[in-house]
Amino acid sequence: MPLRHATLRQLAVFRSLAQHKSVVRAAESLHLTPPAVSIQVKQLAEHIGHPLIGQIGKKLYLTAQGEAVASACRDLLDRLERLNQDLSALEGLESGSLSVAIITTASYFVPRLLGDFHAEHPNLNVSMFVGNRQTILERMEANEDDLYILGQPPESARVTAWPFAPNDLVAIGSPDHPLRRAKAIDPGRLAEEPFIARENGSGTRLAAEEFFARAGASLQIRLELGSNEAVKQSVAGHLGFSVLSESTVRKELASGELVRLDVKGLPLHRQWYAAHPKNKILSPAAAAFRDFLERRLSATDRRSWPEHG
Repeated sequence: MPLRHATLRQLAVFRSLAQHKSVVRAAESLHLTPPAVSIQVKQLAEHIGHPLIGQIGKKLYLTAQGEAVASACRDLLDRLERLNQDLSALEGLESGSLSVAIITTASYFVPRLLGDFHAEHPNLNVSMFVGNRQTILERMEANEDDLYILGQPPESARVTAWPFAPNDLVAIGSPDHPLRRAKAIDPGRLAEEPFIARENGSGTRLAAEEFFARAGASLQIRLELGSNEAVKQSVAGHLGFSVLSESTVRKELASGELVRLDVKGLPLHRQWYAAHPKNKILSPAAAAFRDFLERRLSATDRRSWPEHG
């Protein structure tokens, strides 16, 4: 079958498969079933006339033809996205769309910001994806969204990122933690207590590990969890202490469910960042949301922004 019969859907599915090197993960990113992904890739291979993927054990790889097709898919779909942005610009801001991908921790305040932004532009189609840091970085690499919100942007020349709000990290414990009343706790002493960690690759975990490493201490990890809510519940359940973004624990600190531990060197003053691939031309909606974030930041106190934003 000739290549001209290949569909944009097949190209988009194969681009995702080439990125993730996994049928299951490609299916999850596209909200499809794994069999649907396999069928689309098989049909595209029939149009090409060559196998596009192979498998050794459980590891999937691209054939030479697959590498060439994957490169063409990225070029073609990126060009179509730029065309869509150009058309949106011609139609004006109010008839466009905005897609934002955020790390899990940012879900405590970004939805409210998106809601406020949408109230200013009610005709915009606004969508949001929430995932862990690794998933957000993969989506950014594939240019799947307009903007990305994360606490620690990748150190890459291919990414443009700018800070827009404070993101302080604090140590937390249960109300009966043995160090709850201690002042200026030495990080080495705190590191002797069980630590409740986020999953590997989490920006919050990386920052905490770097902080204690600089103090010459090694964390004693008792649990490794994939969400802030699970971490907070484990800390409240007397299983250990943790380090989280202050914006995620304000309610629990105010209610007394958790306490803030007074540790030398904490809080860690970090920032929330908005980011996108370096050469990406922002759509009118994305540029307007960027300006909205900057306006919100300049209108409020930097240290209290997530709470009052």
